[in-house]
Amino acid sequence: MLETFSSPAPVPLNQSIEASIQIRNLNFHYGEGDLFKQVLFDINLDVYPGQIVILTGPSGSGKTTLLTLIGALRTIQEGSLKVLGQELRSLHPKQLVQIRKNIGFIFQAHNLFHSLTARQNVMMSTDLYPNDFHNVAPASRAAEILGQLGLAERVDYKPHALSGGQKQRVAIARALVNRPKLILADEPTAALDKKSGRDVVTLMQKMAKEENITILMVTHDNRILDVADRIINLVDGNLESDNVVNTDVTNDARTFML
Repeated sequence: MLETFSSPAPVPLNQSIEASIQIRNLNFHYGEGDLFKQVLFDINLDVYPGQIVILTGPSGSGKTTLLTLIGALRTIQEGSLKVLGQELRSLHPKQLVQIRKNIGFIFQAHNLFHSLTARQNVMMSTDLYPNDFHNVAPASRAAEILGQLGLAERVDYKPHALSGGQKQRVAIARALVNRPKLILADEPTAALDKKSGRDVVTLMQKMAKEENITILMVTHDNRILDVADRIINLVDGNLESDNVVNTDVTNDARTFML
């Protein structure tokens, strides 16, 4: 049985490794007065480069709210939240945009542009947040990652010609194509069959380990829990448990204390 905890744990043995996500005493609520509802209570959490952390918990427990706060999509109300070394609280909107450039977002809704092909939808991310990939053309990068997700034959199809699962894989490719430092995923495999879901998380796992990318994923999909280095359970806005399931995270510098 997992133990409850109230402090940021586990901690890397090598203290020189900076957390990709560092949260201290974070609280969040919606509404005011009679409509006041607190949804996150005194959250403390550290997530380190190269880790895949799965966030579980019942519906309404605050998982998506926490994910959007980490993604600089909501305003911090109380507490401290550092992402990629930058404190988010009280940042100017333009500074928040710079933070988001290093984050790949995967949400349940694919939000594709219906007038664009799969390749062009993925290329939208390279246009918005260009990075140096050894002068590889954006169209080639987009086609490569779509191929890795099983869509090599669909790169020039528009969304109306794709299934729901295929659309979701295009959205995932769009989030991954720039190799962001942090990936935030909300139910990324919910619309996918078993094989497609496995392809997606295998690619994410490969990127995390080879490129030291941090992945925080909300999921109810028990089929993909085996890719996690840690599984965190959020219940009624409280971090109830933090279970380290893989202590060999790429190298000894990220070996964790249980």
